[in-house]
Amino acid sequence: MTDNSPLGAGPTQPLRLGTRRSKLAMAQSGLVADAVSEVTGRAVELVEITTYGDTSREHLAQIGGTGVFVAALREALLRGEVDFAVHSLKDLPTAQPEGLVLAAVPVREDPRDALVARDGLTFEQLPSGARVGTGSPRRMAQLNAYARSHGLDIETVPIRGNVDTRIGFVRSGELDAVVLAAAGLSRLGRSGEVTDFLSVDTVLPAPGQGALAIECAASSADLAAALAELDDPYTRAAVTAERSLLAALEAGCSAPVGALADLLADGQAVNELRLRGVVGSIDGSSLVQMSTTGPVPTSHDDAAALGRELAAEMLAKGAAGLMGERAL
Repeated sequence: MTDNSPLGAGPTQPLRLGTRRSKLAMAQSGLVADAVSEVTGRAVELVEITTYGDTSREHLAQIGGTGVFVAALREALLRGEVDFAVHSLKDLPTAQPEGLVLAAVPVREDPRDALVARDGLTFEQLPSGARVGTGSPRRMAQLNAYARSHGLDIETVPIRGNVDTRIGFVRSGELDAVVLAAAGLSRLGRSGEVTDFLSVDTVLPAPGQGALAIECAASSADLAAALAELDDPYTRAAVTAERSLLAALEAGCSAPVGALADLLADGQAVNELRLRGVVGSIDGSSLVQMSTTGPVPTSHDDAAALGRELAAEMLAKGAAGLMGERAL
């Protein structure tokens, strides 16, 4: 009987990793390719795939953020054109499609947002009327709320484009600062350009921010098992709780929702998981921010239950009224 899974193809044939073409996606996929080569003993080749999110010039909130960077990769997986794919976990819709399996969630990078501002300025040092660029309603809501509560006067400006394009707005003087994910800058070797790391007490990241998702066909059991060696159970529990909160709030990735689950240690032993969530109006005038703490989840269902529980509390406090907001 022949083995149809990619690992049965013999050690000479490279595994095909589907990736977006952006510099960041290629950097992330390169890191995963090296790790997969190590656990499988097989060469890995990158297969570049253009997604709708890469070609559209519209703002993410307009094109319905969720899944615009993911659909083409998943279609290639289902058609058998690639063996596995790497996504930024925060781009993944919360529903797992039929026929595909989330084989691994590796150890998470820094989940924080980072400021790249002119003249080395921190967020608190931005001048009155400073123009701060971001493509994220979540960031806009929290930055505006923080500015309001600290007597700062900023204008959040919706932007699109890759890291170079966004930082270029600051270099050209068009914007005073831009906000980007710290993890992406780190993976590109550009953390040195960050002028301020935004505390998660100020801006909660997007659910899953800083984590990668490695996906393959459910029928490729051998490959899924090999990829699972790269899975980090703590990261998976944390992002499962965050994404469950997002799903229960019925929010796509263009909605102003932030979430972060972190592990609380008592001495050396990790014994609790704290989940924080926020929903806000884009102008920052209304913010529902809450947290819950529970034992470290030992199963997907436990982690998901923590997210649903916090979402229910947030909805009871008025989060639903803030969910319909979209940037421009």
